[in-house]
Amino acid sequence: MEIRWLGHSCFELSEGDARVIIDPFLKPNSPTAPVTADEVDPTHILLSHGHADHLADAVGLATRTGAPCVAIVELAKWLDARGVAQTHDPNLGGVVEFDWGWVKLVQAFHTNTTPSGEEGHEPFSAETGTSIGVPAGLVVEIGGVTVYHAGDTCLFGDMKLIAERTPIDVACLPIGGHYTMGVDDAAYACGLIGAETVLPMHYDTFPAIEADAEDFKRRVESSTSSRVVVLKPGGVHAA
Repeated sequence: MEIRWLGHSCFELSEGDARVIIDPFLKPNSPTAPVTADEVDPTHILLSHGHADHLADAVGLATRTGAPCVAIVELAKWLDARGVAQTHDPNLGGVVEFDWGWVKLVQAFHTNTTPSGEEGHEPFSAETGTSIGVPAGLVVEIGGVTVYHAGDTCLFGDMKLIAERTPIDVACLPIGGHYTMGVDDAAYACGLIGAETVLPMHYDTFPAIEADAEDFKRRVESSTSSRVVVLKPGGVHAA
């Protein structure tokens, strides 16, 4: 199974004919994405929450490709209303199964506002967007590999419980701080999760979330058994 980082928190998980994209935020919406939405061809789309930097290309991708979308129930209904033909709408703890594996929604501690879509509107404002449901993390089993995409979150103790319930092979964790946990807390989270491999995400996209991924790698590998793989946007990790 291959994991390709498409910048920010967007990953493509590929196994056989399955191409699963998580949190599509692509060029030109994302300043660090190596590709546009027209250059990817997902068979499935998974969403952690409704902020624009995780959702911006979801509707366009889904309508162009017919890929079904998995999102927490309120966000799934938001996608329905925008013409996405097939959605799956679990809540936290819910599991959706596919022929390539499954995805489970788990806790994340963050906020969740969908953008209004109107020109000039602030996408993270509850006045011009819509506060909707809660955010989620995603545990994905594909090709015999279990991937934990933590979404946007702060550090919380039940990361350990998530990993105890389903041992994690690869953890994708935000390290940029400000809007999510930063390097210190993310390194501590690695000790709770115990994944074989950690892929840092949600950093260096914007000035507010600049972070030193190599420092994160040193901290994690000096204090846990996990190995950190620092990818460049477009880079691939074979899991």
